[in-house]
Amino acid sequence: MRNVKSGSSGEGATELEAAEASRLGARIRELRQERGLTLEALAERSEVSRAMISKVERGTNNPTLVVAVRIAKGLGVGLSELMSRPRPKQARVLLPPAQQPTFRDGESGVLRQLLSPPFETRGVEFIRFTLPANTSTGELPGKELPVGKYLAVEKGTLRIDFPDGSVTVEAQDAFYFEADVPHAFVNTGRGVCVCYIVMAREPG
Repeated sequence: MRNVKSGSSGEGATELEAAEASRLGARIRELRQERGLTLEALAERSEVSRAMISKVERGTNNPTLVVAVRIAKGLGVGLSELMSRPRPKQARVLLPPAQQPTFRDGESGVLRQLLSPPFETRGVEFIRFTLPANTSTGELPGKELPVGKYLAVEKGTLRIDFPDGSVTVEAQDAFYFEADVPHAFVNTGRGVCVCYIVMAREPG
């Protein structure tokens, strides 16, 4: 976790981080209260400490991607729904960058952007990951429901770590895997890695 500074330094990045942390915290509190969960109950369900959840809800800390995913799982939602309230489905939707739900990992700088509209009834999510040099998402838990991830690397080299080994995906390569086991995305290169993921519920 990295503390969000709210001083008058004038740094745009710091102000943006503070605003994002505040929005995420408010969203987590909203979902928790809708479900009638106390901080203690959510801490038990998510395996994230009560103190950590409290700090995130207050917007005083930017969570790591792993912490955010665990909180989302404890609330019974996906990370995309944690980032943005779902909307009714529309026939045509334009999403400028400012309207693409974005999560920045407070420690690693890993950026996750949802490029598909956050519809209430979604079966597919289109996501862009940007990983700075020598960074990792941390271990992401496996999905309880059957979910397939279709991945393509646009820039750099991405290593995907599984419990039984690793797979390296180079620029212009594509890779598919079933996300029922824990996994981590790792950029071991000296430059930025950009990849796209289509996440879809699988039959069964």
